[in-house]
Amino acid sequence: MSSSEQMQWFAMRATYCRGMQIKSLLDKQGINNFIPMRYEIREKNGRKKRELVPVIRDLIFVRAVQSELQRVKDRNPYLQYMIDIRNGQKIIVPDEQMRQFIAVVGTYDEHLVFFNPDEVNLRKGTKVRIIGGDFEGYEGVFIKVKGARDRRVVISLQGIIAMAMATISPDLIEVIK
Repeated sequence: MSSSEQMQWFAMRATYCRGMQIKSLLDKQGINNFIPMRYEIREKNGRKKRELVPVIRDLIFVRAVQSELQRVKDRNPYLQYMIDIRNGQKIIVPDEQMRQFIAVVGTYDEHLVFFNPDEVNLRKGTKVRIIGGDFEGYEGVFIKVKGARDRRVVISLQGIIAMAMATISPDLIEVIK
């Protein structure tokens, strides 16, 4: 690792349903990573079972320096960088944005609703900060989302995933100018 390189969160894909396998490999190497997960009811052999499954198959976030991640990627050809189609650059998520995303998704709250970024129009919403409760200090956009009766706070990671939180009382939300 050169002194000019810094730790960053890279958005990546683990092709051919190898997300959990890649996660295990990265965990063994001590490389920080995160796969957004949620509980789903699945039926096997006529029995219903509650399982923790990835929100988006093959999506994994990896926090590493570029050179270290490239070495891992060279040994694992099914681990691919996600590229921003607008500028052709690797998608890197800012640390603070990723910290908030992990904190919210890590609750496994059943009321979280996930969207592709093109399914929600964040420009129509109001930028807000949550000022109380479990998610105090988090920022997002307050908008009406498909499938919900009321408006919700949405946290979005640039072109990758958007997530609507459970209904939050209006007195716990302040508008950011």
